[in-house]
Amino acid sequence: MRIENSFVPVDGVGPVTERKLWRAGVTEWSAFDGQVVGPTRAERIEAFIEEATHRLQRRDARFFRERVPDDQHWRLYENVREETAFLDIETTGLDRYADRVTTVSIHRGGETRTLVRGHDLSADELHAELEASSLLVTFNGRRFDVPFLEASFDVSVDLPHADLMSVCRELGYSGGLDAVEHAFGIERERPDISGRDAVRLWHEYERGQDGSLETLIEYNQEDTENMRPLMEQATAKLHRQVFEAARREGADPAE
Repeated sequence: MRIENSFVPVDGVGPVTERKLWRAGVTEWSAFDGQVVGPTRAERIEAFIEEATHRLQRRDARFFRERVPDDQHWRLYENVREETAFLDIETTGLDRYADRVTTVSIHRGGETRTLVRGHDLSADELHAELEASSLLVTFNGRRFDVPFLEASFDVSVDLPHADLMSVCRELGYSGGLDAVEHAFGIERERPDISGRDAVRLWHEYERGQDGSLETLIEYNQEDTENMRPLMEQATAKLHRQVFEAARREGADPAE
């Protein structure tokens, strides 16, 4: 599913109206001819399509952040797959005001970079990574990673943001990242390491223990790299569940 299939970013258009449009064959912006909805909504849709098409041509994904409902940001993924940043952080604890961010891994365009506290982890580096991205993908990042980064580095994360925890819950999958990966058949190289181990590894590194930082980085990177196949599978399932199902139903005169 691509963002051009979406009408919910339009003010006054909700999921019911969007499904009505899809069932009537209006499955993308270019197919809208002013029919199906009333004149006021039609004007809003036409105005949105004109501006959104221009923004999309300019690769301005940030335009959609406030317009697309938070739980639907996954719809942008097909448009900006190679500019998507899969991000995960490790910290010394759960309190974003008292604890510290130790590593931040970003997987984008097939490459992974890890920023390390005391080396290259800074507000400027984070800002540069976010500026190079069009969509942010995390797991529980709306409640944890993003607020932690904003509090620790005074950065503003203004990208469209698909939180895989919410995406997977919409599909009926619950639990942490490891559990969801297992449900999707995604294997880990280090299945014996947990978030608690990540805290321990950082403290071991601070005490000078060889190999601890390297292991922590590998664990942090694996989190981000496994998010990509998870995102691929989850968005494919949602495409079938949200979009294809409505198209198959056809127009419903009773709605």
